[in-house]
Amino acid sequence: MKSNKTNCMKRSIPAFLLVYSLTGMAQNRSNSYIDSLKDFRNSYIQSHEVVKGNDKQFLHFFPIDPAYRVTCKIEKINNGKWFQMSTSGKEKQIYRKYGKLTFTIRDTTLHLYMYQSQSLMTNNEYKDYLFIPFTDNSSGNDSYGGGRYLECFISDIKNNQLILDFNKAYNPYCAYTTGYNCPIPPKENDLPIVIAAGEKNYGKMH
Repeated sequence: MKSNKTNCMKRSIPAFLLVYSLTGMAQNRSNSYIDSLKDFRNSYIQSHEVVKGNDKQFLHFFPIDPAYRVTCKIEKINNGKWFQMSTSGKEKQIYRKYGKLTFTIRDTTLHLYMYQSQSLMTNNEYKDYLFIPFTDNSSGNDSYGGGRYLECFISDIKNNQLILDFNKAYNPYCAYTTGYNCPIPPKENDLPIVIAAGEKNYGKMH
C-alpha cells in the first residue's frame, strides 16, 4: 500500500478497523443507537491520524440524527470497468463500480455508487473493502467542499441490502492539511439534498 501522503481514500485501514471494532463493542454494550454513535465519534476523534493534540477541538459534527441511518437496496454491477478517479493531488486512483445503492431520506429517493479499489484488491485482508464518497448540498457550506466518505465491506451486505449511516460520514485528510491525494467524489455521487449528518467543516484554517 502507498503511504498516507499519497493514499487518502480513507483515514487509514488500521484506524478504520479500530473504530469499526470499537463501534461493534459499543453496540453490544448498549441498545441505545445514540450511545453507540457517541462511542463511534469519540473513537474517531481519539484515533485520528492527522488531527492531533489540542487541534482535536476543531473537529466538528452535525447532531446525531437516526433519520440518516438508512436501509439501501443494492443493484450489483458485475465486471465494472476500471477507471481513474481524480484526487486532490496529481495522482489518480483506480476504481470500478461495485454496486448502485438506492435509498430514501425524508421522502426523497436517492442513489449512490459503491466503488472497489484496484490496489486494495491485491491485499487479501482488504480486498472486500468498498468505498462510498459523496457530496451533497451542504458541501462547501457546513461540510467540507471536497466531499465526505463512507465505507463498508462486502460482508456488510445482507440479502442485497446495506445499512448506510451518514452519521459516520467523515472528511478526507485533505480537509485538514495539504499533501494528500484524496479521491474526489464522482459527479454521479452528488446528492441533491443536504446531508446534515456526520463530520462538518474542520474549524481551523490550513
